[in-house]
Amino acid sequence: MSIELTFPEDYSREELINGEVVLMAPALPPHVRISGNIFGSFLNYLKDKKCAPIADGVTVFLSDTEHYVPDFMVVCDPDKIKRDGVHGAPDLVVEVLSKSTAKRDRWYKKRGYESAGVPEFWLVDPVHRSIEVYLLQEGRYVLDDVYTLFTQDDLDDMKPEERAAVVTEFKCHLFDDFVISLDEVFREWFQ
Repeated sequence: MSIELTFPEDYSREELINGEVVLMAPALPPHVRISGNIFGSFLNYLKDKKCAPIADGVTVFLSDTEHYVPDFMVVCDPDKIKRDGVHGAPDLVVEVLSKSTAKRDRWYKKRGYESAGVPEFWLVDPVHRSIEVYLLQEGRYVLDDVYTLFTQDDLDDMKPEERAAVVTEFKCHLFDDFVISLDEVFREWFQ
């Protein structure tokens, strides 16, 4: 059975990238599921802590020409959170790639987050089930690592030493005691 999603004609979400208004397409279920899984993990971890997990749909105002709507972010300075969004650099930003946003997320927005001083930035690829983690070092993003959730077929095709080297979880750099599970990030709604 196929389900077609429809949205009102006047539905629009927009970002300001390099001073230009860019309309955003509605997010599709896989995109929402992954960003929701990430939000849920952080929500549980950050309960009763000073930092706030912020789900998709909230605008972050980085500068006069850069207003983005990331898929997920963490903000540890409550003064940055205003009624209309987050003003200033979050402490962590996650963008979930899609065909229509990959170039924008990977290039323009990544540079905007870097220029604004966001310390940790993740690019999540639903197709390849991977997370690229970038850390800000001396004002530039440096790729820290790429974490991939392999299928059982992929694992079966690997040599024993390759399988032994597979990483299924990693520590969030923002919080040294918070472990991210790839199984949880890419968990399906229905098993």
